[in-house]
Amino acid sequence: MSKRRVFDINFDTDDTDVPAGTPEAETRRGPMASAISENAAALEQRQTAEAAIRAENDRLAHEYVALKKDGAIVARVSLEDVRTSKLVRDRAAGVDPELEELKASIVAVGLSNPIHVEDTGQGYELIQGFRRLSAYKELLAETGDDRYAKIPAALQAKGVQLDQLYRRMVDENLVRRDISFAEMAGLALSYAKRTDGVTARDAVEILFASAGRQKRSYIRHFAVLVHSLGGDLKHAESIPRALGLKLVKALESDPKLMGQITSVLRAHPERTAEEEVQILASALVKKAPKATSPKTVVGSARTTFKLNQPEGVAKCTATDGRFEIQLDRNFGAVDPRKLEAAVRALLDQLRK
Repeated sequence: MSKRRVFDINFDTDDTDVPAGTPEAETRRGPMASAISENAAALEQRQTAEAAIRAENDRLAHEYVALKKDGAIVARVSLEDVRTSKLVRDRAAGVDPELEELKASIVAVGLSNPIHVEDTGQGYELIQGFRRLSAYKELLAETGDDRYAKIPAALQAKGVQLDQLYRRMVDENLVRRDISFAEMAGLALSYAKRTDGVTARDAVEILFASAGRQKRSYIRHFAVLVHSLGGDLKHAESIPRALGLKLVKALESDPKLMGQITSVLRAHPERTAEEEVQILASALVKKAPKATSPKTVVGSARTTFKLNQPEGVAKCTATDGRFEIQLDRNFGAVDPRKLEAAVRALLDQLRK
């Protein structure tokens, strides 16, 4: 039997060879393969991040459009960019007597209610706030102050139906024009009630400082009326100015009249606004002076008493149609508003 030769076959090996039985995934990769794998992972992360950013931007864009559609986005827009040609204004041409009050209010406290405009892409069309826009234009022309060159505006998305735009404009102007003296007086009374040391008269001066003196006087008179009959009035906003002023004068001259009016009002709980006004007007007719001889005073009672005060002793005297206080104090130096409030409180207390 011949001998077989055995050839030794040598393979190049190094210390880093993978041992037998090692999973294939853990085999060593070369530098190029590692770089490609790392670049692929980085690219995937970047694409994921960009997709998340696009999704967030889309969400914010839809939210912005929704808010804009509801007129909830407020910005300062240039007066030059606001046009008033789309809607025909429901205000008569001519001088607006209340525009000066609005301008004074804007100068004092700023614009509390922004105008509403429709974003057309090339500018803005006015929806609500013609008087406010006019006030800003006049203030800019009169003062040259740049702060009036732009006006706060609620941005409305384009595409709202024209009839809806008109409805919003008209409703706003109706509310602002039809606010009654009784409603303004009620606001003053509420403010005075919630604020320590503030009378109804003070509240009128504070809240309606921009109004004319005559208008503030009307509001103060209606404050007396609302305070006296407010609990029994259901349609105070329907009381005409002239009737309200006459009622206040009549109530001050005859305290018994208030009880008579309240009795009639309570007897008609389901009355309409027209019926309530008629009841109040009828009370004045009954108060009309009769063609009779003047009343002769047979005699009068007299009451006197004294009160200890920080200034000394106050001597009080009450007779028919007269009440007198004698005290070592200069009542002429007292704030007329405070003096009026004190006397009014006294009369209100005596009326109870």
